[in-house]
Amino acid sequence: MRAGINAVTAALVVGVLIGLALTPDGRVWLRRPTLMLGGDANASAGPEPIAPAALPVVTAAAAPVLTPLAERAARGQLRIGVFGDSMADGLWTGLYREMRDQPGVTVTKFSEVSTGLSRYDYVDIQAKTARQIAEQPIDAAVILFGTNDAQGISIDGEVHDFGTDGWKAAYARRVDDLVAMLRGQNVAVYWVGLPAMKRASFDAKMMLINEVVSARMATLQVPYIETESITQNAEGEYDAYLPETGTGRRRLMRANDGIHMSMAGYLRITEPVAARLKRDAGLPGPAAEPAA
Repeated sequence: MRAGINAVTAALVVGVLIGLALTPDGRVWLRRPTLMLGGDANASAGPEPIAPAALPVVTAAAAPVLTPLAERAARGQLRIGVFGDSMADGLWTGLYREMRDQPGVTVTKFSEVSTGLSRYDYVDIQAKTARQIAEQPIDAAVILFGTNDAQGISIDGEVHDFGTDGWKAAYARRVDDLVAMLRGQNVAVYWVGLPAMKRASFDAKMMLINEVVSARMATLQVPYIETESITQNAEGEYDAYLPETGTGRRRLMRANDGIHMSMAGYLRITEPVAARLKRDAGLPGPAAEPAA
């Protein structure tokens, strides 16, 4: 009789344990059993919190040794590539104008409208850029992304909403991976920050992207060229009309959407980029004339 009871009891215990193992709360309880089974857990305490899935930790990386731009330019050739979205298209136009009189310097457009670092399910920028520079090698990459990136990032089936800590970590990882891939091919990287935007809510999103990117560039020791301050007026506010370099005359700098630039505006954000490239490459010569 006792043997039969013990067998029934054992079967019930096994059944309970299996049932617990099949539920989240049960698995938590099994990790910290209560006094029912002789443990020392507090039976009145709530369930143990379950930690969220961990994202890759973004850490500092040692800056690789790259061939200096001045050394490359001294050989008679300096190949510059511009990568990014539609904003980078305009930057390429401005940079091409700034560099067109420099012997041996070429400026190639690799940018594509409606692309960014958030939606690799649409265009995988990492893979695309690797293909581009394999087909057409470059010495320096000028990068401007962000106007399409204020949306969630999917990592391993989990979507991280824009602006969350998970999103910032995922975006930083994609920035780091792109920089690492380019540097691995002996390409010097220059990252250009987003300009001020007309609509306050959109501007706040773009400035959040600038914060993430500028922090990564500082850690990676990559030149970060900000454009926010030069696309604001003296009061630090968005203004479609700004004084032109050299003449001081107020010119229309922005497109009607309050996001993109006029040609004069693209030349304005190009100026510091061209100045940095010329300095690093030891290139002489004045900047291009203002747009008509």
